[in-house]
Amino acid sequence: MRRTYDLYIDGRPEKPASGEYFDTDNPYTGEVWARIARGNAADVERAVAAATRALPAWNALKPADRGRLLLKLADLIDHNAEALAAAEVRDNGKLYTEMLPQVRLAADWYRYYAGLADKIEGSVIPTGKANMFTFTRHEPLGVVALITPWNSPLLLLSHKLATALAAGNAVIVKPSEFASASTLEFAELFALAGIPPGVVNVVTGFGGEAGAALVAHPNIAKVAFTGSEAGGRKINEAAAREFKHVALEMGGKSPNIVFDDADLDAAVVGAIAGIFAAGGQTCIAGSRLLLQKTIHDRFVDQLVEMAGSARIGDPMQASTHVGPIATPPQYEKVLQYIDIARREGARCVLGGGPYTGPGARGGRFVAPTIFTGVHNQMRIAREEVFGPVLSVIAFDTEEEAFQIANDTPYGLAAGVWTSDIGRALRASERLQAGTVWVNTYRLGGASTPFGGYKHSGIGREGGVEAIKEWVHTKTVWICGKPDTNFPFVMRS
Repeated sequence: MRRTYDLYIDGRPEKPASGEYFDTDNPYTGEVWARIARGNAADVERAVAAATRALPAWNALKPADRGRLLLKLADLIDHNAEALAAAEVRDNGKLYTEMLPQVRLAADWYRYYAGLADKIEGSVIPTGKANMFTFTRHEPLGVVALITPWNSPLLLLSHKLATALAAGNAVIVKPSEFASASTLEFAELFALAGIPPGVVNVVTGFGGEAGAALVAHPNIAKVAFTGSEAGGRKINEAAAREFKHVALEMGGKSPNIVFDDADLDAAVVGAIAGIFAAGGQTCIAGSRLLLQKTIHDRFVDQLVEMAGSARIGDPMQASTHVGPIATPPQYEKVLQYIDIARREGARCVLGGGPYTGPGARGGRFVAPTIFTGVHNQMRIAREEVFGPVLSVIAFDTEEEAFQIANDTPYGLAAGVWTSDIGRALRASERLQAGTVWVNTYRLGGASTPFGGYKHSGIGREGGVEAIKEWVHTKTVWICGKPDTNFPFVMRS
């Protein structure tokens, strides 16, 4: 039976103004399982009005009390984690064994920022000016918009929402049209946690309709977006017209570098985790594997053997290693890039097309694919594929490895595998990426800043400093002894 999901505005489900809904399918079976409200500009207007009404009382709440509500929300997430994770699997086809821990990790973000809610402190500044007491205070930006992707909806929403709420903002969420269900199920927890109506609202629909109206709305103070570079560029340009605050996380083409002094068994596991976990549908995918030439051939042999044993099939089964591609457009895009790689002269040593074997059922599966003979000017090495496709690039020296790694428009993450601590430290300095992992890959948490260099984004999520991206900083000067001196020059 198909479930129908409405918008979530002012603390309750609301029908879309147009009365229209659209279908969402299960990537594993290809079958439609739910109908999602098709929001538009009128619905955005209702959501912004609700958030604007709710904002003063939410600001007036003691920060510690906001923190307590976030703690309640985190507990509710834990209590409902299995159902929320199952909704995500039905919507985006990622493994339940990954989505359940992700949902539990999302709860940790609310706990972390609950603890920071009453610690957003200003500073007393010694200006050296006589009879002046000067300090800073931090105030919420206001009503903010959060636009989230289809690959990890709840976790990536939590990166933004936990921080925005702790800082005292009211929020409108616009999830991807390809994966809205888990966000709408999550919205049911806000009232149970005691979060006042209107503080968090969810408007579903398409980017050109609901998304564009939200970004353009004059009462939106900030837009935070995770998604494609093309989408981020449009949002940045539209938001600039009204001088809105913007935070963008737009993916990458991350290098995963293996030197010949590394623990090669561990590095093989790390290379597979970097690209084939989540079916490669992750912004931090280690999609460029840089191998020192002295170990290249044996490393590739070991990599192909392990990746070739991956079990493909039902993402709800614990035995499955690789699930389907989440959306029809993304499925076609991944296959197109495989064809491009062949035309460019890369050598396919594993996979290389759709998977139709045992476990495929009726969904969208691409076999784990590895290309060797790749150089860094090929499109397969420069453009984000966002699927289970690995480009292997050979290098000679450490300097060459760093040069290849940085020769990309992106800079979200990088991995380095070495037993040389000096090399590890040099890599941490030389690599142009927001996150550098050494002898591991694909880790994160609420306490650590996350974001990119170059085309990978603007701003940071996570950690203590991220809270400052959701507030205005105001400087206050108090004169203890007013003077009546000559008024036509600036006081010194």
